[in-house]
Amino acid sequence: MGEYELKHFADAADLVRGAAEDLVDLIRTSPKKPFSVALSGGRIAPLLFSNFATRVRTEGLDLGSVHFFWSDERCVPPSSPESNFRAAWEQLLGPLQVPERQIHRIRGELPPGAAAEQAAADLRAVCAAEASDTPSLQLVLLGMGEDGHVASLFPGESDTLVKDPLIYRAVTASKAPPLRVTLGYPAIAAACEVRVLVSGAGKGAALSRSLEQGDTPLGRVLSLRQNTRIYSDLTQLEKNRE
Repeated sequence: MGEYELKHFADAADLVRGAAEDLVDLIRTSPKKPFSVALSGGRIAPLLFSNFATRVRTEGLDLGSVHFFWSDERCVPPSSPESNFRAAWEQLLGPLQVPERQIHRIRGELPPGAAAEQAAADLRAVCAAEASDTPSLQLVLLGMGEDGHVASLFPGESDTLVKDPLIYRAVTASKAPPLRVTLGYPAIAAACEVRVLVSGAGKGAALSRSLEQGDTPLGRVLSLRQNTRIYSDLTQLEKNRE
């Protein structure tokens, strides 16, 4: 198991404030340009995007060198309520008028394989590969589901899929909508920073298992990295550890 930092918050509002503040600091102090971030989906993501957008305006943060990617996407049109891009557009990218050249959405309206190939090409064009063939994002944001899944990496995948070197790959998820495109484990492992937002009822057992046994998708991510930061408002996790 790799090292991780677990930051606990009183509730979801407190969590997104802390995560947004850290994100502003990370972008402001990063010496590497362009700054590349893969945005997450999930219920907590729109709250984070809204809080972050407010902080950008208030603090006058320059996003001119920030390029936005996604950790995963459902294979739906960008206007669909199921689209991860739509949530980010409505709460963050649109309100801040981020230029189109800095937005690299996964094209969910394409066949999954084609969408994955295009997403990988877009990432390579911005993030140069260094020691390996896998380009390094500056930051990957992730949520975690009740089963411990992150991005669209779900439990039960074979070792072959877990080790698949593709930057983005098509997956058939165990929950609707089934057709998706996700960053693979190697691309997440190669990121400079990975930050995971874990919020909502029913996730305490999965987070505990991820941290202690490491046999969930989140646990695999932790094992592949030297350090990962986790933001959590789960009181149940504290009870499990008493």
